[in-house]
Amino acid sequence: MTKVYNIGVEATLEVIGGKWKTVILCHLREGKKRTGELRRLIPNITQKMLTQQLRELEDSGVIIRKVYEQIPPKVEYYLSDYGHSLSLILNQLCLWGEKHVDKMLLKNEDVILLKRDGEALEEQVAREK
Repeated sequence: MTKVYNIGVEATLEVIGGKWKTVILCHLREGKKRTGELRRLIPNITQKMLTQQLRELEDSGVIIRKVYEQIPPKVEYYLSDYGHSLSLILNQLCLWGEKHVDKMLLKNEDVILLKRDGEALEEQVAREK
């Protein structure tokens, strides 16, 4: 059956949409991660949901799953070259979210942002120049 997208963002959201995929991808921008590391970085995700989201991202070619033949088995996930092409988009989403949190703080809303991404974006832009 032919897939029909009315606008390009539909195709993008099919790959990275949902509550957890972009969060996972943002963490993988920083380098390889094991499943346990991702669980610690994303404490509200269940193991079942993490596994499902990782499989879907792998199926779409955005991340790579590397299994090391050892005992106990070791599995790492990292961005593929195709996945790295999302970095600028992910950085912009993170920065927008930081500005949104700042706006909420100005309105005296009770909110905490544990990690800011602004410095990571500046470092990436400097490397790409």
